[in-house]
Amino acid sequence: MRRHLATCFVLTSSDGPGRILGFYTLAAASIDLHGLPEPLAKRLPRYPRLPATLLGRLAVSLEQQGQRLGEILLFDAMARALSSEIASFAVTVDPTDDAARRFYERYRFLPLGLEERRLFLPMSEIAQLFS
Repeated sequence: MRRHLATCFVLTSSDGPGRILGFYTLAAASIDLHGLPEPLAKRLPRYPRLPATLLGRLAVSLEQQGQRLGEILLFDAMARALSSEIASFAVTVDPTDDAARRFYERYRFLPLGLEERRLFLPMSEIAQLFS
């Protein structure tokens, strides 16, 4: 955060000060137009790179897992990205393992081109989630 590369958002417990339940980070990013599925890409301007929001880290404390806090954090991150005054075509994530990948895929994140791990969810779909 000191270098202005990402912003960290922390979920804390109401029963004690400083007890961290989970967190996530958001940062500016870009995605390659040619990595998007063709039906989606052909509706967009022909810029080589599109603005995106990177959900860089999302974690829940070990003792709090299984309580859907990851879902709460994910939806908070998507709401912040959607309400930002800075344009962003999609939220992107880089799942660290298969379990994380399945988590994001449950919320309709899609593979981004040939990149092995990166997933994305267009802002248009995020807007529909919140409508």
